[in-house]
Amino acid sequence: MKRLLIFLLFFYSCSNQEEDLDDLKNPTWTQKEFTMNHEGLEREYILYKPKNFSENGPLVMMLHGYSSNNNNLLSYSKMNAIADQNGFMICYPQGAITYLTNQSHWNANLQMSDVNDIDFLSDLVIEIQKQFKVSKENVFVAGMSNGGFMSYTLGCERSDIFKAVASVTGTMSGYDWENCSPEYKIPVMQISGTIDRTVPWDGTMNTAFGWGGAPHILDVMEFWSDLNACTKDELINIPDIDKSDNSTVSLTKKKGGSYNNEVWFYKIEGGGHDWPGAWGNKDIDASEEIWKFFDSHIK
Repeated sequence: MKRLLIFLLFFYSCSNQEEDLDDLKNPTWTQKEFTMNHEGLEREYILYKPKNFSENGPLVMMLHGYSSNNNNLLSYSKMNAIADQNGFMICYPQGAITYLTNQSHWNANLQMSDVNDIDFLSDLVIEIQKQFKVSKENVFVAGMSNGGFMSYTLGCERSDIFKAVASVTGTMSGYDWENCSPEYKIPVMQISGTIDRTVPWDGTMNTAFGWGGAPHILDVMEFWSDLNACTKDELINIPDIDKSDNSTVSLTKKKGGSYNNEVWFYKIEGGGHDWPGAWGNKDIDASEEIWKFFDSHIK
């Protein structure tokens, strides 16, 4: 009997070890929280890996707004459902706290923080690529407000990693506007509301802490259009499906450049500091439009 018990304990112990190794090789989870120590800070992030994700699939980095968090963005963007349909992985990193305001933020070359978010987000992508075999050619970043600022920062400084950027109600920080010189030409997408009081589309944002300094968002779009040598505009008026939201949408696609990159600008006439589809304008879903843009630039 004693020998039998020893055998059974040994058998189940080996079986459990094999199962643990199999879980590491082929994890069954779809959403999981992780941490990463970066320059002395314990950084948090959530990964969403749809069941139909396969090796060399795209990675989308989703950046929350100032004072917000990754769970909020995960919830209202509903990007996971789009990942389920299209088989890409999503990372929702958490911004660090700035000592000046005690709020979560992304340091988009701002004057309110010394947190190195450029390297953190770049290193995080490299780690995810190693661990989960995601594509090196199809890494994209999108963000809301301050997350949009940070998306532009990454487009300016790490275009070797981030192959396209999308900003919802963000713009370029003052430093980025003055200094942006990306190594590679990349596509850019922007969604702006004409009555956004938080990040005004006309470039009148307060310059405190380095937030303001970029001009009208239309000039920002021209900057990226010129970088990509776009030669023509295509104007698309989106149907006004929901009359109750008191806003309408037009999409200008700048295209025809020699780099096969486009610049998409969604103007929300009457729109505020919103994530269309979640609140504010209901004629488009910002998450669906972001993936449509990224998908059109898959390599």
